[in-house]
Amino acid sequence: MPKLIPIPTRITAAGNKPKLIDEYIGRVNSDEARLSIAHMRSPSGWVEPGQTPEFDEFTVVIKGCLRVAHKAGQMDVAAGQAVMTLGGEWVQYSTPHAEGAEYLAVCLPAFSPNTVRRDSP
Repeated sequence: MPKLIPIPTRITAAGNKPKLIDEYIGRVNSDEARLSIAHMRSPSGWVEPGQTPEFDEFTVVIKGCLRVAHKAGQMDVAAGQAVMTLGGEWVQYSTPHAEGAEYLAVCLPAFSPNTVRRDSP
């Protein structure tokens, strides 16, 4: 039988500025470990610590622009575009442009603070 997810759970975000993360499906909101789906909104100037996660991440940008730094450089992912990152590769997300960004992120397996492996400060 289908299971309705009536509301997301607000997750505390890492980074230098407040960012909104609403998890609809995942370990916190639906007790789902296979994957997570979150709606994110980050302000202009937001940057999070680099990470080498153990999960793959698929991100679709809805509004604004998301910057993805990686070992070979960086790319800007604009509204209407998507980016895939694989577990085990270093990445760092930020929103340096004036409009910030709104995006959906799907992690496989589900996001966990224990498997994101953020860089040490």
